[in-house]
Amino acid sequence: MLTAAGIEFIIRAGDTDETPLEGESPTDYVVRVACDKARAVARDDSEIILAADTSVVLGSEIMGKPADARDAVRMLTALSGRKHEVLTGVCILRGAEHLTEWASTAVWFAPLTADEIEEYVATGEPMDKAGAYAIQGRASRFVERIDGEYSNVVGLPVALVCRMLASGHGIR
Repeated sequence: MLTAAGIEFIIRAGDTDETPLEGESPTDYVVRVACDKARAVARDDSEIILAADTSVVLGSEIMGKPADARDAVRMLTALSGRKHEVLTGVCILRGAEHLTEWASTAVWFAPLTADEIEEYVATGEPMDKAGAYAIQGRASRFVERIDGEYSNVVGLPVALVCRMLASGHGIR
């Protein structure tokens, strides 16, 4: 997605604890984890680090990646026939300076049968996805509509990232 937007980048992974804190709101959670990811990456202070964290929120439940196939079935069953929110926290870091924002997209799922859920989980696709689904993959057939930025549901709100980079506040 960044390449398509004309942004050059290098991928570096950092290890971060993604456990929600007691009483933490979903928006605070995704922004905190995005910043933790940015800080976890080894860097030169002149480099711009972009990190993001996406979660699916249903009611008050923050749905990260499923722990196993059973958890994926639980999540998809809960999302079936309902509206949920996809939140992505974004952190842009350069030296000691940082910018944070978050994006929200509403997603409506069609009602799903137990067989549809089992077949989808059996593909393995849900296993490393927030809320146990990939809108850009086989789960696209479950989505009746969205309200907000599509790329946010994929995992990175590209338009928001571009606005943040353009505004910069010394980070450019």
